[in-house]
Amino acid sequence: MAAQHQSGLRRFLFENSVFLIAGAVIALLWANIPVPGAYASYLEFLDTRLFPGGEAHHGAHDSGGGHRLFPVRLHHSFTLKVIIDDVLMAFFFAIAGKEVWEALLPGGPLSNPRKAAMPLLATLGGMVGPASLYLLGCGITAEMDHLGRGWAVPMATDIAFSYLVARFIFGPGHVAIPFLLLLAIADDAGGLIVLATAYPQHTIHAEWLALTLVAVLGGFALRRLRLQSFWWYLAIPGTLSWFSFYQVGIHPALGLLPIIPTLPHAHTDLGLFARNELEREDTLNEFEHWFKNPVEIILGLFGLVNAGVLFSSMGTGTWLVVISLLIGKPLGISFFGWLGERLFGLQLPQGMNHRHLLVVGLVAGIGFTVALFVAGVAFKQGHPAQDAVKMGALLSFAAVPLSILGARLLGVRAQGAPDDPADESSQDGPQNPS
Repeated sequence: MAAQHQSGLRRFLFENSVFLIAGAVIALLWANIPVPGAYASYLEFLDTRLFPGGEAHHGAHDSGGGHRLFPVRLHHSFTLKVIIDDVLMAFFFAIAGKEVWEALLPGGPLSNPRKAAMPLLATLGGMVGPASLYLLGCGITAEMDHLGRGWAVPMATDIAFSYLVARFIFGPGHVAIPFLLLLAIADDAGGLIVLATAYPQHTIHAEWLALTLVAVLGGFALRRLRLQSFWWYLAIPGTLSWFSFYQVGIHPALGLLPIIPTLPHAHTDLGLFARNELEREDTLNEFEHWFKNPVEIILGLFGLVNAGVLFSSMGTGTWLVVISLLIGKPLGISFFGWLGERLFGLQLPQGMNHRHLLVVGLVAGIGFTVALFVAGVAFKQGHPAQDAVKMGALLSFAAVPLSILGARLLGVRAQGAPDDPADESSQDGPQNPS
């Protein structure tokens, strides 16, 4: 009985993002505890150097003063925050990329263009709506120069938390659940593109993309050699790809994405986060199985080093992010869904109507994890707007009671589990948040 209790507790901790919440709460309390020097000690904690060295520098010229074909960027100050945000979070985004890649395979929800069209259009609305509302707010408040870079922060949707809330509202058997998961997965894909293109970390050195190509070709070469352990792919092409992103100027946390398709994988998809995938032993699924729990710990560390913002930092940026997520998300998703029906003849899945779509939009307003990450990328540490915008990402949890209230007012009620066990397998939710 004790063993079953421990197993149940362990599963609860790892499948409900408890570590992420705990890390964020600890960071908030640490930064705001009414003790002299508390916030300063938190900042010192972030700057803890795990490896000795000096400051970052760029080796753009050789000793003779000649310009190098491949200017090398070296960073000798690998602090705790840098290790977590730039290195460890690469595994979080790799698992997100794994779900996007599998959704494109035969049988995947993105493999049929007609079936995928409506949720993809709704996803576009869920990105354009809040970004537009944010920029509009920046213009109205005359804060464009100060806050304009944060336009992508409210585009994010937190898969894990939105899934948990949607399951409570709709019940495990409602078609809105896989619709929301697909929308969130597509939102992740769009967010990754935005991060890679709109927020360079330094001067872009596109020549280093050649190393990314080498990494991808190396991954395919390992697959041709029939190497099945995912460690080979992480150690060689994964390291090369991460280093190339670091040198190019793309956020290195995205550095493992190019090699995901190179890992040996099944040629069909069982569904979004299907539990049946736990029985698959291909390299790509083994990678996810091994890293799903460590990634939960990584997310806890991410919350710890990113959520420590002062309550006094709340300002215009905070409210722009909150309003854009809570209002821009549902409006964008609903409006683009309506346009899909009127202009392109698309249809919502059977059993889902516009009331359900509006509630899905409300639930998608939970930005949290990815919104917090984008806020840290859009505004550098020490920028006066960063903490205000991060607070907006944290306050996006206001979407939870708003979604529940909206569902009640719209007459949306929870349904029971599906009759077909095969259907249920594709609706058990994320094995880890992404």
